[in-house]
Amino acid sequence: MEAIKETNFSFPGQTGFYRGKVRDVYYFNDRLAIVATDRISAFDVVLPRAIPYKGQVLNQIASLNLKATSDIVPNWVITTPDPNVTIGYHCEPFKVEMVIRGYLAGHAWREYKAGKRSVCGVTLPEGLKENDKLPEPIITPTTKADEGHDEDISREEILAKGFVSEQDYLKLERYTRELFARGTELAQQQGLILVDTKYEFGKHKGEVYLIDEIHTPDSSRYFYSEGYAERQAANEPQRQLSKEFVRQWLIENGFQGQEGQQIPEMTDKIVAGISERYIELFEVFTGRNFQKENYQNALKRIEEQVKENIFSTNDYNI
Repeated sequence: MEAIKETNFSFPGQTGFYRGKVRDVYYFNDRLAIVATDRISAFDVVLPRAIPYKGQVLNQIASLNLKATSDIVPNWVITTPDPNVTIGYHCEPFKVEMVIRGYLAGHAWREYKAGKRSVCGVTLPEGLKENDKLPEPIITPTTKADEGHDEDISREEILAKGFVSEQDYLKLERYTRELFARGTELAQQQGLILVDTKYEFGKHKGEVYLIDEIHTPDSSRYFYSEGYAERQAANEPQRQLSKEFVRQWLIENGFQGQEGQQIPEMTDKIVAGISERYIELFEVFTGRNFQKENYQNALKRIEEQVKENIFSTNDYNI
């Protein structure tokens, strides 16, 4: 099964390179080119096999959502010249991720189920069950780890450690709530519920910018709106579009990213199934048919697009 697991380009004018969990980042002074590969991570561990079309799905959904929220907060994107490539401004990232949750699911539910009633300094009421809607969306930040696991952190700890100034942090909270409200509206238009998501911010020329991807299946969790209330009332699992099904498969096979645990075998069937779920989210979220890019000469195509566009445009095109 063809997929883009990694890139190893060397561009004229390139000043640096960074390989993240799923993206390869090429630096050019005040600009950067991000290649969305098909790598997949869970529990902060990169899994051994890449997922066909995953990078294309993430990059295209992120591009649509960044454009749809640019009136709320400026973002890093200059142009998206290729299904797997985004070119933008090099921002200095804050060392926190702004996680916001409208429903009790995923990590927050696992903490709650274990008996905790406070997540990142936010108190949760008694009597909730998995996937219940919260009284109001809560912000539960995490640290932004270069390697290893991100850790829950409270607003008070962020300010005490100087990760973000109080003035900037108030902006991050406001932007996070406004972005989540917009993301919720966009999801509702396609019959989806935006359950939780995360936003990353940085600074460019002294201003706060939205960076990275937003509202993708890697950074967000979605439920189908239809039947949500009925499934909750019957204590049934929610139909969801997110990466949570990958985490659940790993958990069921004894892996949660802990030392000594073995990643279960990713068979062709497992890989194909994950790919299909990513494509499903794209089509449901956008209302468009997914157009699979040809993997033949994909690396050459990506390389040429970066060379042609890294210094040639100031426009935001999709």
